[in-house]
Amino acid sequence: QLQLVESGGGLVQPGGSLRLSCAASGLTLDNFAIGWFRQAPGKEREGVSCISSGGSTNYADSVKGRFTISRDNAKNLVYLQMNSLKPEDTAVYYCAGNSHCSNHVFTFASWGQGTQVTVSS
Repeated sequence: QLQLVESGGGLVQPGGSLRLSCAASGLTLDNFAIGWFRQAPGKEREGVSCISSGGSTNYADSVKGRFTISRDNAKNLVYLQMNSLKPEDTAVYYCAGNSHCSNHVFTFASWGQGTQVTVSS
């Protein structure tokens, strides 16, 4: 069974950067698409970015040009590099697995516990 654990969150000033990591155990990442999602207080969970097993990527319009998703299958890790952070990026960030990238959050499984990202001066 695939298990995922997020790390790398924290408090950062507007314009700053963070790199989130999603570490897999139980199964290798090779055959999974991994998505990053976020949920702010009082809001629904939303997709941020996804990387397929073949390395194809997609991004929410709100983060295009600022966030970069990547994967290192040898290390069983997926990263989310977040640059030019804005206060509206504040949320709990989660990673989850799927057979392919999808716009439907409910199709993803093996959710991690999340990591808090706070963008504030």
